[in-house]
Amino acid sequence: MAETYDLIVLGSGPGGYVAAIRAAQLGLKTAIVERELLGGICLNWGCIPTKALLRSAEIYHHMNHAEAFGLAAVKPGFDLQNVVQRSRGVAKQLNQGVTGLMKKHKIAVHFGDGKLTDKGKLTVTRDGQITELSAKNIIIATGARARDLPFAKADGERIWTYRHAMTPKEMPSKLLVIGSGAIGLEFASFYSDFGAEVTVVEMLDRILPVEDEEISTFMTKALTKQGMKIRPSTGVQKLTPSAKGVTAEIKDKDGKVTTEEYSHVIVAVGIVPNVENIGLETVGVEPDKRFHIKTDEYCRTNVPGIYAIGDVTDGPWLAHKAMHEAVIAAEHIAGQHPHAMDKRNIPGCTYCRPQVASVGLTEAKAKEAGYKVKVGKFPFIGNGKAIALGEPEGFVKTIFDEATGELLGAHMVGAEVTEMIQGYTIGKTLETTEAELMGTVFPHPTISEAMHESVLAAYGRTLHM
Repeated sequence: MAETYDLIVLGSGPGGYVAAIRAAQLGLKTAIVERELLGGICLNWGCIPTKALLRSAEIYHHMNHAEAFGLAAVKPGFDLQNVVQRSRGVAKQLNQGVTGLMKKHKIAVHFGDGKLTDKGKLTVTRDGQITELSAKNIIIATGARARDLPFAKADGERIWTYRHAMTPKEMPSKLLVIGSGAIGLEFASFYSDFGAEVTVVEMLDRILPVEDEEISTFMTKALTKQGMKIRPSTGVQKLTPSAKGVTAEIKDKDGKVTTEEYSHVIVAVGIVPNVENIGLETVGVEPDKRFHIKTDEYCRTNVPGIYAIGDVTDGPWLAHKAMHEAVIAAEHIAGQHPHAMDKRNIPGCTYCRPQVASVGLTEAKAKEAGYKVKVGKFPFIGNGKAIALGEPEGFVKTIFDEATGELLGAHMVGAEVTEMIQGYTIGKTLETTEAELMGTVFPHPTISEAMHESVLAAYGRTLHM
């Protein structure tokens, strides 16, 4: 006899566990199915532990520059395994937190491999034992995994994915990072701060290609100044690992192919949705051309009663997007009337040094969309708090529709911008114009004042530059 629920969630990442919690809050009898660890990749092997690693790198960087603050730190050192151990401890603590939330909300947790067998039915297999579950509604939240290079599968020894890079057996001496998105640059930043010689290659013509072009240009200069080699319009054609390192055949923008040696390689070239072996074909759920599950504005698939959220669906592939989708799906299932998500209001953050954050349209995309724009920029060198912190490098850029004053986009690079971007995200959600932002009182002294000045700059009213 199958165990029956109002809702079953397949996958317990940020999208999955949030969907289960919101459904339980709305009175639905809810179960969650997880094959590995509660919290999914993000909490256990992604967003959270990487930030713990980056925090250690940031502190180590400041220790090595203590003299700039009138301090003394004699021969700073680090223990890589202790750095990793701290990161794993942070992940474990949060995994336990999610476990507690499941108990608090009386959500049934079934560990094992979940597979859809019919409309409203799935099985959970663990250690050869099969449990049958049924529900009127099912949310697929199975996430995604790192994409391998077709000619060089990650081995965990010399060729790493993000997961290997989080638990290194040794410190790379000369590291090649393939891909310059958020994951690639965060690991490049981490290992560079701990002394590795880092090269970043990107097939497109600039790093952080989804960001505003001025952000990419700034980051190229900043990372080069730190000692990294940044190589856009460059591709890796072949990787040959050995006991001592990796030989890479690299083709540059002029078509020249060189053979170069590295101790380790991190592959950060995107993700693959986890759609295999979960029964999608059995129930008729349709993926798109990239094998992500197609959904509507309320996260419904083409099959009634089956929803999909998070990285298994179309991008952007961000934990906060998955969590917001989770609430939309759960509320829709419960008969509520949630607002559909506006992807233009989803912020993106990259936690390298310096940090990058953005929301909305880039200047180029705004112009492509037909807007006549007003653009304002303000550098951190004109901000008192940034100078006091010893973080004067960076800027804020805002983009407005000239006709209406609508905030179209905001782009930042510098210290703590991943914390500040939410101010603009709220503004976009509230359909703010330049008038409200100009009339907002920003606390002094804070780096966030650069946000205000950027808005003023778009209309020729800058006060501190």
